[in-house]
Amino acid sequence: MRIVLVGPPGAGKGTQAVRLAKELAIPHISTGDLFRVNISQGTELGKLAQSYMDKGELVPDSVTIGMAKDRMEQKDAEGGFLLDGFPRNVEQAEALDELLETEGIKLDAVLDLEVPEDEVVKRIAGRRICRNDSSHVFHVTYSPPKKEGVCDVCGGELYQRDDDSEDTVRTRLEIYHTKTEPIIDYYKAQGLVVTISSLGPVDEITQRALEALKREKAEQ
Repeated sequence: MRIVLVGPPGAGKGTQAVRLAKELAIPHISTGDLFRVNISQGTELGKLAQSYMDKGELVPDSVTIGMAKDRMEQKDAEGGFLLDGFPRNVEQAEALDELLETEGIKLDAVLDLEVPEDEVVKRIAGRRICRNDSSHVFHVTYSPPKKEGVCDVCGGELYQRDDDSEDTVRTRLEIYHTKTEPIIDYYKAQGLVVTISSLGPVDEITQRALEALKREKAEQ
């Protein structure tokens, strides 16, 4: 299957992308990974992206699209892929359609992870990270440490990242509503959007997504 995964910050896209890609035996293609790989390998697109980042400027859509194109043309993506973080706006969605049309293929579904805004704020603003090891992550509600402010693993201090403050989260949500959410309407017009709730245990959400995608595929 060829799938685009969308949803607001805090919807669990990263977690579900990895799980769904494994279940469907297709590569998980994330924007973050595309940038890291291209920059670390010193590709022409990576150097171009780095030049914009060094100047504190946004990387143009054309660069992101070029990276996505190169990745989707690799052998392991011949039978399908799951795009995570791309397209990020309607212009990128249109460019993706053009790319796929050139290859004579099309998307099978756009999976929309739906979660209430207040839950997004609660999920992200409640995160606490260990200063000694950022892989030690807790949550004041869902996975609190045994002792408030102290890492269970190493005893380090737990803190809230600036990016996780409620004000920052609400700003990120506003950007999502303005820039990314319109692609849902764009794909709804093509009959591709499958919306599921992103509330509940991780395993349940994964199963919910797989069943919804299976129904979508069967109806095509």
